[in-house]
Amino acid sequence: MSFDAANLLPILPEIAILITASLVLILDLYLKDQDKGLNHSITLIGLVIAIGLTGAVGGGDAQVFFDGNLIRDPMSDLLKGAILIVSVLTFIYARPWLQDRGMLVGEFYVLGLLAVLGMLIMVSANGFLTLYLGLELQALALYALVAFDRDSSTGAEAAMKYFVLGALGSGLLLYGVSMIYGATGSIEFAPVAAAVAEQGISNKVLVFGIAFLVIGIGFKFGAVPFHMWVPDVYEGGPTPAVLILSSAPKIAAFALAVRMLVDGLHTLHPDWQGMLVILAVLSMGLGNLVAIAQSNIKRMLAYSTISHVGFIFLGLLAGSEQGFAAAMFYTIVYAVMSVGAFGILLILSRQGFDAERLEDLKGLNDRDAWYAAMMALIMFSMAGVPPTVGFMAKLLVLEAVVRIDMLWLALVAVFFSIIGAFYYLRVIKFIYFDKPADDAPALLTSSGVRFAMSLNGLALLALGLFPAALLSVCQAAF
Repeated sequence: MSFDAANLLPILPEIAILITASLVLILDLYLKDQDKGLNHSITLIGLVIAIGLTGAVGGGDAQVFFDGNLIRDPMSDLLKGAILIVSVLTFIYARPWLQDRGMLVGEFYVLGLLAVLGMLIMVSANGFLTLYLGLELQALALYALVAFDRDSSTGAEAAMKYFVLGALGSGLLLYGVSMIYGATGSIEFAPVAAAVAEQGISNKVLVFGIAFLVIGIGFKFGAVPFHMWVPDVYEGGPTPAVLILSSAPKIAAFALAVRMLVDGLHTLHPDWQGMLVILAVLSMGLGNLVAIAQSNIKRMLAYSTISHVGFIFLGLLAGSEQGFAAAMFYTIVYAVMSVGAFGILLILSRQGFDAERLEDLKGLNDRDAWYAAMMALIMFSMAGVPPTVGFMAKLLVLEAVVRIDMLWLALVAVFFSIIGAFYYLRVIKFIYFDKPADDAPALLTSSGVRFAMSLNGLALLALGLFPAALLSVCQAAF
């Protein structure tokens, strides 16, 4: 085996993120407390360089390198770019919160960057082993981030639940991978796909392997009935950690599902389709119904995440290129909506107080009309109200499901969407029609945060009015 330096070109974005994380880790040892803001600047510069490198090395036909372990294709180019852009927003939103609490330390940025690195590896994986390594790198960094606030007992509890259930999900996934390796004799997707096409569903080991894979994917997405960790982790974890957890990892989980089910096991589509139908219906139903009962906005957003995962599964189970493109479009849009929603919660928080209850949003319009407008745009988009991009995302997924003659499934999705609109509109009612509390202090913001939030909110409107650009890129990926 000889090492070819040309292999390094397609993974330049990953190398940039790794160098940035190492740089922050070492520099942080020498920085005085008042200079810790430098960590933030280096992190953002590293992410922007990685975005540039993703564009520079991307494009063209798919390339397989590192002895078939990694792949660079149109899907990986788009998803890497989306993960990095969303990550830039998360770090911008998190800074005032961390600074206000004296927690602006290098560890937060190092863990965040390592999680991003894990996501990028998952997106580029061309085999089960590489995919699993990326998944574990992301997961271990996120476990530590959820426990980041050492003085918070709820944070420690959330991290423990996340760790135990995350380890269980990873174990089930690994068990499924080992069965598929036993049945096909390979852990690379192309040979697995060839062996599966030859054997079909006659091999019972393969059937069990797929069942465990789908369970593992369900855990990583937080789909019902593997959702039990999502509300507790969202509620208990520090808001900046939840901000990271709720956005970019969903894009990486989508890549995980596509690489395994589409690249590796597409010939068995009728077999895993049925499992995804059950997960999708349960997720949309339980997510939307339970979200109505929540008074804690972080828990409400957690159940809303579960319902959105149901919609992503609708695109995947369609099994068509149109369905995969619609699911990818939905996943990217959801990550942008989620990062904006939690960004607003960070702006409303301050030392000694976290914006966690729906009442904390009361009268936001009187306190800052621009942030109120951005939050309204995000909520309308999550509810799927035109002309926001959330409407377009739902429409594309439903169309893909109707095209495979599953009209009943599309009607179920529409029914639960209408129920879901209630709790999003309730947030808008608090923002615009209720008076703020008398002791409501100034918002925790900066010019950078205001600029990022403006881009975030207006992007949801612009993509809704002109969805063709992003949609065409998603379709080209398949």
